Amino acid sequence: MKKHDAINHYLRNYSAVGQWRLVKGKQESFSQIVVIPAYAEKELLFSTLVAIARNPGPDLKETFILCVINNKKNVPQTIRQNNQQTMQYLDLLIAGKKPDDCDSACVSAQEAHILRDAGLNIGYIDASSPGLEIPDKTGGVGMARKIGMDMALRLFPKDDYQRRLIISLDADTLVDDNYLREIQNYFQRKISTAVVAYEHQNPELPAARDAICCYEIFLRYWVMGLRYADSPYAFHSIGSTIVCTADAYLAVRGMNRREAGEDFYFLNKLAKTGQIGYIRSTCVHPSARISGRVPFGTGKAMQRRLEATEDEYRLYDATVFAILKQWLQIMKNAGNRSGEDLMQQAAAIHRGLAEFLKINSFISIWTKICHNARNEKVLAGQFCDWFDGFKTLKLINYLSREYFPPVGIFQAISSLFHKSSIENEFQYRIENTAPEARQRILHYLRTKT
Repeated sequence: MKKHDAINHYLRNYSAVGQWRLVKGKQESFSQIVVIPAYAEKELLFSTLVAIARNPGPDLKETFILCVINNKKNVPQTIRQNNQQTMQYLDLLIAGKKPDDCDSACVSAQEAHILRDAGLNIGYIDASSPGLEIPDKTGGVGMARKIGMDMALRLFPKDDYQRRLIISLDADTLVDDNYLREIQNYFQRKISTAVVAYEHQNPELPAARDAICCYEIFLRYWVMGLRYADSPYAFHSIGSTIVCTADAYLAVRGMNRREAGEDFYFLNKLAKTGQIGYIRSTCVHPSARISGRVPFGTGKAMQRRLEATEDEYRLYDATVFAILKQWLQIMKNAGNRSGEDLMQQAAAIHRGLAEFLKINSFISIWTKICHNARNEKVLAGQFCDWFDGFKTLKLINYLSREYFPPVGIFQAISSLFHKSSIENEFQYRIENTAPEARQRILHYLRTKT
């Protein structure tokens, strides 16, 4: 299928744009589009826009910022009012109105000056007003991202998709002043998807600061564990860090509509089309606020920790990553060996691994993979597509639930460092539970992941 036909096919069959329209100024040609879902975010969105506006003018000229103001039909009136005020000020920005025209509830006079003087290329999609709400059943951040990303496809020139970038950001996430430039520079290489380095914002309250510290340690420990296991899915899955080319977006049929975890599943698909790069030369700073909007993620983890409904001081036992590592090593040299033979080797590693593979019909799946693979390279690729990031997560959770329950932060990290032959550059005692010790752990992990 020709590129132009592929684009039209996607927009016709998979696009979520539908009834939604883009409100913007004059038409320009942009090399990258930043998509920002916003759900009652008037207190935070414009701080995010100010952070973007601090990037150099030439980079801003190449960039379009697309906000998706969204809510479902049955939401409190305060949510709708918040979104309406957000769009009113965005209208002023698009029209280039004076700062004193702004609603002070949205943005300070100083921020208004910065935004106006930066001359941002900005627009928004109204997925909030009566009749334009996102669907109740499929509505959520995934749907909002998809609406914006699908609209981005329509804005790019149809004959030049390869180096056009779709950048995913959140309305409560700040960025560095070299954010746009470093993303552009990174994609000069042959890469189609990458994630940007991140560090959560630091809350003022000590309890909240410790809660986000624990959560970020968990996120980074997960990636470090997968790297130790040599998994191809060892990357951060945070929505505000994702960047991909328009081509890559088309290749995976776009963003999913999930209400939570949309970033994980999106990157899981993208990883099957090529390596996920890591942009370390700039950083995004997600909010550390409490939220119960979705069943998991940063906000929910903060809520659990502060309400003491779950022990956030515990991590996966490093043994589960050692089991995963041995399994992946076997499968790298599996060749055309039978499923029964591989199951015996899995049982020799650990019976929990063999149980998990049996539950997931490994022998029949492997037989089909071997039958369809033309050579060993294709065989390995098809196995990685089956034993993907989601299957990896399910295995780790199975082993953790049935055999290796979570252990304390310091015990888990010490064990993983030992297995990985990483020299522990700071000294602590395993029983040390002081917040300062966890902060030191996080600082170290940020240098490693």
